[in-house]
Amino acid sequence: MKDLVIGIDIGGTFTKFGFVDREGNFYAKGTAPTDIFDNVDDYLINLVKELQQAEQGIGVPYRIIGVGIGAPNANYHKGTIENAPNLKWKGIIYFGELFRKYYDAPVKLTNDANAAALGEMIYGGARGMKDFIMITLGTGLGSGIVVNGDLVYGHDGFAGELGHVNVLKNGRRCGCGNYGCLETYVSAPGIKRTVFELLASDHEGSALADYSFNELNSEMIYEAAIQNDPVALKAFDLTGKILGTKLADSVAHTSPEAIFLFGGLAKSGRYIFEPTKKYMEESMMGLFKNKVAILPSGLMDKNAAVLGAGALIWKDQE
Repeated sequence: MKDLVIGIDIGGTFTKFGFVDREGNFYAKGTAPTDIFDNVDDYLINLVKELQQAEQGIGVPYRIIGVGIGAPNANYHKGTIENAPNLKWKGIIYFGELFRKYYDAPVKLTNDANAAALGEMIYGGARGMKDFIMITLGTGLGSGIVVNGDLVYGHDGFAGELGHVNVLKNGRRCGCGNYGCLETYVSAPGIKRTVFELLASDHEGSALADYSFNELNSEMIYEAAIQNDPVALKAFDLTGKILGTKLADSVAHTSPEAIFLFGGLAKSGRYIFEPTKKYMEESMMGLFKNKVAILPSGLMDKNAAVLGAGALIWKDQE
């Protein structure tokens, strides 16, 4: 009988899941939409349907020993999702309790980026590290901070929300209700907004001027950068500058060995890594210079958040 956990990563657009063993092997996996459901009950009905369908493909005898969930604004202490800015379901959602109606197994929740950090620590590039930061660059900007081998949760379960530190007073409107949050500048939607601000002042020589706002995405911006598109290159430089400057602040707080970038925007490679590293080093206190690596996730082609969510359960089995 194979012991498996269900790892679930709830993103603003899609939810990814997998049935995973202790070594990080996937026995089944799939996706379900997140953003088309206005209430959590409808979302759960569809998610469970997708889980059960995927479960039919598991080709060995097994038992589910627990469910680990990474979600925006998830509270590890309470098993809740609370006022998540990137989800349509507002207020305090007792998600763990709701999910247990469908699966009779322990259910644990954490912030989606914390789950990614846990996955990186157990299966990826942070193995053996006790101090590092995980940055997830997708629909928003998430972060998981590990200090002395432990995820930092804070007294209320919400520590480490680097996506919502302030970049510019009265800056871009954020889904959280504030203005000028880091994720409004450094995320897939953020770099798109930067491109259109640049195009408004000078679009000469840029193929990106041919796209409407709804047509353009971060992958197109990356493809344009490869072709030396001036607006795309400038957008990546500005994005890296903002991220690097804020990461320099985080280095002063926790002195990490490395900072890992994960997610769609991180797949842009040197176009995001080089300016981020450059501006981080320029902004850091001399004591920390040239000590902190900025690295791509060791699980870039897998799913660090799903593996990490599952690892919430495996950690309790130790």
